[in-house]
Amino acid sequence: MSTPSESIIRNIPTGVPGLDSVLGGGLCEYSFNLIAGAPGSGKTTLVQQILFNNAAADRRALYFTVLGEPTVKMLRYQRQYAFFDPDRVPSQIKFVNLSAEVAAGDLEPVLERIVDEVGRFEPAFVAVDSFRTIAAITDGERDNAHVALATFVQKLSLQLTSWEVTSFLLGEYNEDERRHPVFTVADSILWLSEDVDRNSAVRKIRVVKARGRSPMPGLHTFRIASDGVRVFPRIPEQQRERVERSARRLGTGVPGLDDMMGGGIPEGDVVMITGPAGSGKTTFATQFVAEGLAHGESCVVAVFEEYPEAYLARAKTVPVDFADMIAENRLAVIYLRPLDLSVDEMLSEIMSAVHRVGASRVVIDSLSGFELALAPTFRIDFRESLYRLAGALTATGITIMLTAEVESGFAGGRFTHERVSFVTDDILAQRYVEIGGELRKVLAVVKTRGSGHSTEFREYTLTPEGAVLGESLVGYHGITTGVPNREDGSDGGLPSVEHAAH
Repeated sequence: MSTPSESIIRNIPTGVPGLDSVLGGGLCEYSFNLIAGAPGSGKTTLVQQILFNNAAADRRALYFTVLGEPTVKMLRYQRQYAFFDPDRVPSQIKFVNLSAEVAAGDLEPVLERIVDEVGRFEPAFVAVDSFRTIAAITDGERDNAHVALATFVQKLSLQLTSWEVTSFLLGEYNEDERRHPVFTVADSILWLSEDVDRNSAVRKIRVVKARGRSPMPGLHTFRIASDGVRVFPRIPEQQRERVERSARRLGTGVPGLDDMMGGGIPEGDVVMITGPAGSGKTTFATQFVAEGLAHGESCVVAVFEEYPEAYLARAKTVPVDFADMIAENRLAVIYLRPLDLSVDEMLSEIMSAVHRVGASRVVIDSLSGFELALAPTFRIDFRESLYRLAGALTATGITIMLTAEVESGFAGGRFTHERVSFVTDDILAQRYVEIGGELRKVLAVVKTRGSGHSTEFREYTLTPEGAVLGESLVGYHGITTGVPNREDGSDGGLPSVEHAAH
């Protein structure tokens, strides 16, 4: 009788970034895994990446191909990936083509060849690509097709289990074929798909079944690049354990704004700066970054509406040299502009930069660009996407500043972006007003969660050195209309910010 320790199934890391988290900890040793999906969905690349990450001299792998084309042709393309090591073929990973046996039109020779190769090579991993091609043998025998196929699947699974190998069966299936016998026998099922929306295509993976594991639910995006497959889990690890919030306040870098917010920004908050075009949202965010860098913190800036070079050129107005901070690995400026990203890819890029520089402050400039950079299929769930992004970042104690454009800064314009304000802790609203025939900029603190804050309107100007706050618009009414008047009935102007500052 097995002891408790002996009965525990050993875990096999896949080596595919993000996939182990989705699977709930990797693959179970000796499991029977089905990788399903349409042609071109990435099944072959995924399984070969797993094998090359796990195979060794004492844990070899057998890869059976059931293709009309020669195996050498498949390997010619697969070896373009970084994980493919030709020096390990065939000593550690052996490729065997079964096309001759399949052409005979009988399942028994196919099974005999698999049994013979496994018996002689003694592998720890076995893959059959494509298993659906074997199943197609029975298409000409409709009456006995299901019985023959079910018998074949049962025999193959029993053989693989008795050999104590971890196996992968690859097949081109659709959702209507879930009653296929192989779905019952499989210990885990991974379904690969591609969502096409207008000009955008997004690859997704779903764990349909996983015995002995608690996988993440839902669909998860993945990409295939030169280094292979990379999966982006919908539920980041950072969201599972939150750090304890501190009572520390962070400086904004804008003189006078800390006092308006009751002492600065509470650490770990999500701050949103809203305003019309040209109101200085990016300037305020840049000063927030410079303030952190000046006090020994590290920062990440994700820009969507301009290239990093343009952002750094405009940031030269602040006293901290951003180029030097990048060289010292204390600042990361990342550009996210493709139009087919998922929020999980964005989060992955931002979190990678956060870990690389040890950031405590993150700026996302802007939400409008963020939404446009998403693939169309994700824009529908923009609110959910932003909520998950903010939750994953603040769970680690990071303070986030978001910039968001409102449609109008004049009469009738909203202070906030109604679709996303729910995710914020603090809101700063910028808008234009007309005083004495001049266009002025004013700022108000709309919300500071869990803290008192100023309720006044303050004028500000954007100078070569950054944003400068002026005096409060005391004695005016109708400020929110965009055309305020003095309470004494006059239309006198307001002193300039430069004059008020002196």
